[in-house]
Amino acid sequence: MPDDLNAITEYLLELDALKLVNRRTYIDGGLRVENSAEHSWHLAMACWTISRSFNLAISEEKLLKLALIHDLGEIDAGDTFLYDVNRTSAHNTEREGVKRLEKHNGNAVTELSKLWEEQETGNSLETKLLKVVDRLLPFLHNINSEGKTWRESSVKYSQVASAHAFIADDFPEIHAWMTHYLNAALEAGWLQDC
Repeated sequence: MPDDLNAITEYLLELDALKLVNRRTYIDGGLRVENSAEHSWHLAMACWTISRSFNLAISEEKLLKLALIHDLGEIDAGDTFLYDVNRTSAHNTEREGVKRLEKHNGNAVTELSKLWEEQETGNSLETKLLKVVDRLLPFLHNINSEGKTWRESSVKYSQVASAHAFIADDFPEIHAWMTHYLNAALEAGWLQDC
């Protein structure tokens, strides 16, 4: 039996705050924006599915852990839009937020910061897949909502192409699929030219 169940439940409520962080990504064809907790769950399931679909020799346990902690820092930092010019400074606030959660009396996951740093800066196949799927899901939602977030934020074709270019190195099939739909989005007027 744990020493302090109150501390554990307080920590669980701290984690629950991720549900309050709204992203700019619209779900269900544009019905509403998703929150970061929903995104984390979707990211974990998508990574798991893609790793098996591609028959990747990876640690599924590690992959799922990385996906689940991926956005924990947003509890303190909020969500930073992929095309935001202030994006780089948000990582410092996220890092401090993860350290705060790791130190919480109710937290039993002592490697929280280590895992967060790995998903942030690592080069393992697990982290590479995580980064690809983290870009794929909002892209997929934009395609499904006729570019609603892109249109609202005046995102340019070149911004999307640049943000996803790294995918071609490790997952060329996914990159080719995205490029096809990126060009279709430009033709449909969901993205600005340039």
